[in-house]
Parts: sequence; C-alpha cells; structure tokens
Amino acid sequence: MKLFLPVSFSPEPPPEDHLTSTGRPFGGMIQDIKRRYQHYKSDMTDALNSQVLAAVIFIYFAALSPAITFGGLLADKVENMMGVPELLISTSIQGIIFCFVAAQPILVIGFSGPLLVFEEAFYAFCKSQDIEYIVGRVWVGVWLVIIVVIVVACDGSVLVRFISRFTQEIFSILISLIFIYETFAKLGRTFHSHPLILNYDQLNASVENPWQPKVEETVIYDNNTGNTTIIISNIKPPFPNTALLSMCLMFGCFFIAFFLRQFKNGTFLPGKVRRLLGDFGVPIAIFLMIVLDYNINDTYTQKLMVPKGLAVSNPAKRGWLINPFGEHQSFPVWLMFASCVPALLVFILIFLESQITTLIVSKPERKMVKGSGFHFDLLLLVGMGGFSAIFGVPWLSAATVRTVTHANALTVMSKGPKPVIEKVMEQRVSGILVALLVGLSILMEPILKLIPMSALFGIFLYMGVTSLNGIQLWDRMLLLFIPKKYHPDEPYATQVSTGRMHLFTLIQTACLIILWIVKSSPASLALPFILILTIPLRMLMTGRLFSETEMKCLDADDAKVTFEEEPGQDVYCESQMPL
Repeated sequence: MKLFLPVSFSPEPPPEDHLTSTGRPFGGMIQDIKRRYQHYKSDMTDALNSQVLAAVIFIYFAALSPAITFGGLLADKVENMMGVPELLISTSIQGIIFCFVAAQPILVIGFSGPLLVFEEAFYAFCKSQDIEYIVGRVWVGVWLVIIVVIVVACDGSVLVRFISRFTQEIFSILISLIFIYETFAKLGRTFHSHPLILNYDQLNASVENPWQPKVEETVIYDNNTGNTTIIISNIKPPFPNTALLSMCLMFGCFFIAFFLRQFKNGTFLPGKVRRLLGDFGVPIAIFLMIVLDYNINDTYTQKLMVPKGLAVSNPAKRGWLINPFGEHQSFPVWLMFASCVPALLVFILIFLESQITTLIVSKPERKMVKGSGFHFDLLLLVGMGGFSAIFGVPWLSAATVRTVTHANALTVMSKGPKPVIEKVMEQRVSGILVALLVGLSILMEPILKLIPMSALFGIFLYMGVTSLNGIQLWDRMLLLFIPKKYHPDEPYATQVSTGRMHLFTLIQTACLIILWIVKSSPASLALPFILILTIPLRMLMTGRLFSETEMKCLDADDAKVTFEEEPGQDVYCESQMPL
C-alpha cells in the first residue's frame, strides 16, 4: 500500500547529516565524531579491494598534477616565496592527517584557483605596503584558527542547509568546466609554442643541433641619454611534431580511460575481467601513453617536472619556520589585528568550497551510509591551514572535481544495461595513500620525469567530463537540444512543463555565465560572494516565478523522488513504505 506524506518546503537538512543547531557549544562537532568514529574499524577493512587500489593510482596522478601546476603558478605570483615544494609538502602532510581523523575521508584536499587569486592579491598588498608577505600569512593563519573555532562552537555549518541543489550544481559545473577549459588552454599554449611548420629543412640547415636554444641580441638606443642597451635572450626554436604528438597523447589518454570506464558495464569478456580493466582504466591509459612517448625518440614532449629534495623555494629569504614577529624586519603591530580581514575572506573561500563539496558527495543518490562531518571537517581543515602558515606552506580546501572523481572511482555499480549505484567504498586508506605518494613524489623524480604532461592533460579532461555525469543541471542543459519525446522519465521532465523546465535551466545557465565572467575578471576575489547570491535568488524564485511543486521537482535533493499533486491539496511525496 502506498503512503502519501506531505512534503515540507522549508530548507530542512538531511537527517543523516544532522545540520541542525544543537544549542550546545561544539555540539555539532561532537555529533560528527560520534557518528563517524563508530565506523573507524570498517574504514580500514573496507579498503581491502582491488577497486580501492585502482582509485589510489588514479587519484594520485589527479592530485599530483594540479599540485605541481598550481605550485608553479603560485611561485610566479608571489615571486617564489612559496612554490611546488611547499605545496607538495602541504598537500601530503595535511592530507594524511585529514584522512586519518576526518569524518568524511572521501574528500580530497588540495589547492584551488580561488585561493591562488587570494594569495596573489595579498602578496600585491604586502609588497605595496613594504610588509613581509610570508609573515603576514602567519597572522592570517592565527585569525583563521580563531574564526573557525567560533564558527564551529556556534554550529555555524548548519547554514549549509540553505545551499540547495540549485547552487550546488552551478558550482559543480563551474569547477568541471574550469578543468575542461584549462586542458584545452594548455594544449593551445603547446601549439603556440611549437607551431606547425611545413618545411623544417631551412631550420636544420647549417646548424649542428637545431633544437639547442639560440642566442639573440636586441639593441635598444635611448635618444634622451644616448645610452645603448644590449639585451641577450635565449630563443628556443619550435620543435617539429611536438604539438601533434602532445594532442595525440592527451586525447589518447582521455579516450582509453573513458572507453575502459564504459567497457566495465558492457557484455564483452567475463565480468571480473571487465571490472578489473574498468577500475584500472586510468593507470592503464597513462602507462600506454608513457610507452608511446618513450618509443618516439625524434619528437620532444614536455615531461612532468618534480623538484628534487625538501629545500624551500626561496632559501635566501625564508626557511621552513617563519618568525611571526618578522623575518628581516619588524612586523607592524596594527597588522597583527588587521589580518582578521583577509583571514575572513580566506575562511569564506574554504568554507564554501569545502562544504559544497561535502554536500555534493553526500547526495542521497550516492547511497553513502557512514555520514559526513560538516562541523568537524571544517574545524580540521581550516585549523590545519591556519597552523601550517607558520611553516610557510599554503592552506588547502576540499577540491571539488578531485573529490567527485575520488567518489566515482570508489563507486560500485550494479550489473545490467542500466547500471545504478549500489554503494560507495567509504574508507580512509585510499586518501592516506594518495597523500603519502604525493609527498614521496619528491623522491620519485627519476621515474616521474618520464610522464609526458600532455598525458596528464588527458586526465584533467577525463576528470572534468566524468564529473559532469549525474549533474541534473547538465542533463537539463542537454535537453535544450533534444526533442520532448526523447526526454527522460524524471520528475523534472515529466511533472514540469517543458517550457518551465527550460526557463529554470536558462536561469541557472545565466548564473553560471556570470560566475565565469567574474572568475576571469580582475574582480575574481568576489567569486564566493556572487555564488552566495544564488541562494537568495533561488528563494525569491520559489512561489513567485516557479510554484513550490515545480521547485520541488526541479530542485529536489534526491533525483529519484516522485511527486503527486491532488486537486485542491498540497503536494505529496509518494513513499513505498508498507502499512
């Protein structure tokens, strides 16, 4: 017998996450610990599976490549005060600690674009005021710890319940599109550095080694002073076929990994063999591209660059321990207190990215049963970041695409033509091993330098594309170009008129475009605040532009919920509970 239960449209939190204020200091954090730590033993034993091993190898490359890329960008933005060594050490040590004690160890923590923008802006401010940037970060870290303790003590994470699917999916697609865009941007830069040339004979003529850098002298004459300046620069000639081979390696890695992911649910070969190939699809793709690149000796490709040793990026100006009162000059007392302002901005960045990421991986359709820890994980993540500032290493947040990819790699799907999620292997070991391997990468430089960067670009593309899977907004964006008769049997397509569904999709798409414009502009620090504005926008739309029935179908937390509306009655959710 079907039981009809009235649906409440207030922003009620999922009961398994306990996003309600306890009224006690640190009450939410204590609940997180009690709920998760009872599963601590199974968090270790559940990792004894080949799929977990495959996830470790995959996520290792997925975490290492952004760490090195962001490390190089960070070094350039802050004039080498922090760089790849600091980011690798920070990712490794904080990752190990986090996965050992966190309430949601599926999260993959790492550096992100918004944090890079903040570091650049804060460095520019410190330089303009003749303040030591690396010391200023220590005091920002102190205030970070103070802020997060106050927020967690007051159960501040309960505000996450107002972040509905409307905002979550806009944010998810934004991060996924950034990964896809960066992949093609890097490939474009490769084509720009090594353009296709029809005839290299002229380049080879009269040069013993045409691929050695050439010296070019530029003479500049100043009419006012009469001085002559000679600028000597090394000009690297374009390498033949580099761009083409890089493109082949990138798309080859992507398509092999993607094919093996689909092959896992096919009918060819026995099920165990299919699952093994599917689970190890990404490592297999990377290995094949390494072999291909290694055997093409006459074409240059850029390789993965890993630093040697544990030296800081700029040993002349800093060490591994930062003096909070000044390294080379006295730090102003007023700035010790004024640092609370940039600390608040950093906290908002970490809070939004980490909490939205936790919401995304904790969706009911993922069927995760051990719960999440919004309060405790926030305290742990921000607290570690604040404390690590005294060692001069970057603070980190939960990385959305890497986390979703990690969860997908640990997901067990059912058999059959339409596989559905059976469970997620919720455990701590994969995250611990990934963080440990990232730290050990400094010692594996001779091996890692064999990996072509273009193959890792393919992994970036794979993560961006596969993380779009299961996002309702993305599915509805595709429905804009699909005739109605081919629409899926989902509440948002069957119980809402097609025009209204498309209007809702276009509004979300407009929000996504605005966020992209802000991200790409000098006002990129405002990105989290623009994202927050989507929350009141969704509330304003409910009851005005869209009825509560339509909003519940379009913005439901669980994609499998169905709805019925009786004439003159409230909306009812159909439950299959027997009486």
